[in-house]
Amino acid sequence: MDVVVLFFGLGLAARLAGSELKVPQALYETLSIYLLLAIGLKGGVEISRQPLQELLPQVLACLGFSLAVPFAAVPLLRRLGFSGVDSASLAAHYGSVSVVTFAVATSHLQQKGVGYESHAALWVALMEAPALLSAIFLARRGGAGPVDWRHLSRDVLAGPSVMLLAGGLAIGAVMGEAGTAPLKAVFVDPFKGVLALFMLELGLVLGERLAEVRRFGVRLLVLGTVLPLLLAVAGAVMGKLLGLSVGGVALMATLAASASYIAAPTAMRIGLPEANAGLSIAAALGVTFPFNILLGIPLYLWLAGLLA
Repeated sequence: MDVVVLFFGLGLAARLAGSELKVPQALYETLSIYLLLAIGLKGGVEISRQPLQELLPQVLACLGFSLAVPFAAVPLLRRLGFSGVDSASLAAHYGSVSVVTFAVATSHLQQKGVGYESHAALWVALMEAPALLSAIFLARRGGAGPVDWRHLSRDVLAGPSVMLLAGGLAIGAVMGEAGTAPLKAVFVDPFKGVLALFMLELGLVLGERLAEVRRFGVRLLVLGTVLPLLLAVAGAVMGKLLGLSVGGVALMATLAASASYIAAPTAMRIGLPEANAGLSIAAALGVTFPFNILLGIPLYLWLAGLLA
């Protein structure tokens, strides 16, 4: 088990024990900014080393996959008994991706000595926004009311997570390894320690939301575990077809199986304010995130090995 997962367990145990331990909100926001920029910079540096035309199939596949997930997920979620607008909101969370889950997966691969495509951060940036827009489109097409698409698109694409990831990628790609070398002591060496602190906060947050998980019952547990597994298989197959390495296939499966709890809630508050925000957060953060970091990531690596 990766050491950062134990920090998540520490936060969860502290909250369940009634501890007053907490991470200040300002520090939480700082850690979020750091992780997004660090992941983006690293991916950008690697992008600078290879011809962009070779990345085009991956770019198109990532955009298409994220855009398509809500179209496949909404009918399944309706069969589980969720309303149309809640199904769209849930599909948006699962069509988008979790940057922290990606960071834990890369740490796990490094610990196992498994190589992966060094520009994988590009996939994260590409897969974060499309599902948010297609899910809202499905909800509005189903009669959920009008939406200001210009305002929504601006807020989604210029949101903090997309902006920081894309900005980091651009800076890294333009400056390359030599240009970003002075930042190594800030954005490379301390990365795992910062990730551990962020995982501690997520454990505390999960401890506060366990009551919501229990309130929504068995359907939420089924949704939060079965849907990621289905999406992981689809993501792994896509990675295999793209010719990715074993580690790359595992990361693609992890991204496909992850659920956003940063960008998606903000977009849904704007695009689908009538959706049950607590339901989506409980599924994404309360069930899927711990499932992925404890069981899913090793399972997706095993799946990638089978496909290879």
